[in-house]
Amino acid sequence: MELLELGFVVVFLGFLLIFAGVIYEIIKASRRSEGRSEESEGKGEFGGVIFVGPVPIVFGSSKRMAKWMIVAAAIITAVLVFVFLIQII
Repeated sequence: MELLELGFVVVFLGFLLIFAGVIYEIIKASRRSEGRSEESEGKGEFGGVIFVGPVPIVFGSSKRMAKWMIVAAAIITAVLVFVFLIQII
C-alpha cells in the first residue's frame, strides 16, 4: 500500500467515524425520555488536539479530557513518525 492510498484510507476512516458519531447522537437523542430537562442530564466534556507542524496543542474542558487528548496526541505523533520513517526507508 502506497502512502497516497494510506492517506485516502485514513481520510475515509475519519469520515466514517464522524458519520458513526452523528448517528449515535441521533439515536441517543431519540431514546432520551421526554420528562428530563437539559439541566438534569449532566455536564458534557470536550477536548481536542491541534497540530501546528510537529507540535501538538492540547485542550480540554477538564483535566481528565486534557489527559486523554495528550494520549491521543502521543498516539497520532507516533503514527506520523512511523509513516514518515517508512517513507524514508
